[in-house]
Amino acid sequence: MTPGQEARRATGRGRTRNGNAAGTRDRILAAAARVISARGYSETRLADIAAQAGLRAPAVYYYFESRDELIAEVMAVGQQRLRDHVETALAELPADTSAMERICIAVAAHLDVELHLSDFATAVTRNLGQLPDEVRNRLRTEGGEYLALWRGLLEQAHAEGSIRPDLDLRVARMLVMGALNWTPEWWSPRSGSITAVISTAQSLVRHGLGAPAPHSL
Repeated sequence: MTPGQEARRATGRGRTRNGNAAGTRDRILAAAARVISARGYSETRLADIAAQAGLRAPAVYYYFESRDELIAEVMAVGQQRLRDHVETALAELPADTSAMERICIAVAAHLDVELHLSDFATAVTRNLGQLPDEVRNRLRTEGGEYLALWRGLLEQAHAEGSIRPDLDLRVARMLVMGALNWTPEWWSPRSGSITAVISTAQSLVRHGLGAPAPHSL
């Protein structure tokens, strides 16, 4: 019998009676996101997550079979929240917003989630490369959908003539995403404001990708 099965046998009736299972599970996920974001995948222990959630370590096994199952769930939630936030920001733009402006809005939304709104998203971007293959395979579909969102943004800008024609769009996309995802590794409130980071990133993207304005005669 696994630790998770033992914990469920010991605590299942009480959880059913008081109706707190969903809330406790969410609390564990939020605690795990904070710990993983701060310490990284390799240094995260279930005991630390339980302490952050205000629980004893065996209680975590009632909700998650293993450490990797819990971490995989945190990563899945983080990817979903990041994509949802960026999609919402784009959906709120006027229909006539230029493709380059849409890219800059996506840059702002991505960084806003990573640096301010979500430990889940930060946990993803800081630790995705450290995860075991089976966890990364589980996350591949959601991650692929987010990359497809960015692919569409760049292709639209390219079709409008807003992106330099000499650029490889795939390489450009991966470089932009890599820079955005690396930001939590070096930024802290002591480094300056989030607003300054976002405006600088937008300027770099706009001028790095943007086609030069035609010279007036």
